Amino acid sequence: MRAEALDPVLLRTFVAVAELGSFTAAAAAEGYTQSAVSRQIAALEDVCGVELFARGARGVRPTPAGEHLLPHARGLLDRLAETARALDGLRRLDTGTLRIGAFPTANAALVPRALARFRTRHPGVRPVLREGTTERLLPMLEAGDLDMAVVSTYKLPSIAADDLVVLADDALLVALPSGHRLAGRGRVALGDLADEMWIVADDPEAVAALRVRCETAGFVPETPLRVAEWISKLGLVAAGFGVTLVPALAASAAAREGVVLCAVASDAPRRSVYAAVGRHARRSPAVTAFLADLRDAAGELRD
Repeated sequence: MRAEALDPVLLRTFVAVAELGSFTAAAAAEGYTQSAVSRQIAALEDVCGVELFARGARGVRPTPAGEHLLPHARGLLDRLAETARALDGLRRLDTGTLRIGAFPTANAALVPRALARFRTRHPGVRPVLREGTTERLLPMLEAGDLDMAVVSTYKLPSIAADDLVVLADDALLVALPSGHRLAGRGRVALGDLADEMWIVADDPEAVAALRVRCETAGFVPETPLRVAEWISKLGLVAAGFGVTLVPALAASAAAREGVVLCAVASDAPRRSVYAAVGRHARRSPAVTAFLADLRDAAGELRD
């Protein structure tokens, strides 16, 4: 006998008859006619290959086979009800896990703001966060290791991914020491910073990206100070050792004493920031809710 042959509807009717001792009472309790209950019990007996009830003028009572089946039927129905409650919890966002990936700058302000909003409304959902470059995150999304990822066109001119949601166009800022001769300007041309020491991550791709930007402004940047962490870069800027580029997306996280952020006057295209959703997560209530929070957080950072 195969387990899938045990229809939960038949088992529920069987338990009702056993507990109430009557086909008529079970029919009234379950919303069936008496003949429908009789057919269901007969169908279950055919599946089981045994008589489950002894019929009598004063009602019915389980046979020994019926007595043996009863606790198992109750257990199966309880597990089904527990499963339904668990699924309802996922739909209502009372529980579950949300697996997110984001590039480092997005984790400076955008993702924390969005997660804070999400946690306020859905404290039972556990977020799992992974940080990496867009090039690393997209394969993880494709493999199903992430439900969604915040990615950008910083290094890729376009992103080949399904279900891209536009979050922001990220402008470029330059961090200057507060006493810098250009600190009072709202906008600074890269060419005006040709003689500065530039602070950049000690990474070939980061150095190359900075050089491309500066070369379009007519100079090759001096990059003797190479550090990866934003807190280190900004500490060096505040101490007057050089300048560094900061994406606008990280501006609120980059604010600190001794540092002034100015917009960069440039014809270079701004990078686009997206939320990419995994194919397996398109109908996920948690992903849908977090996308709304990401959009709201991106709007706050733009304002």
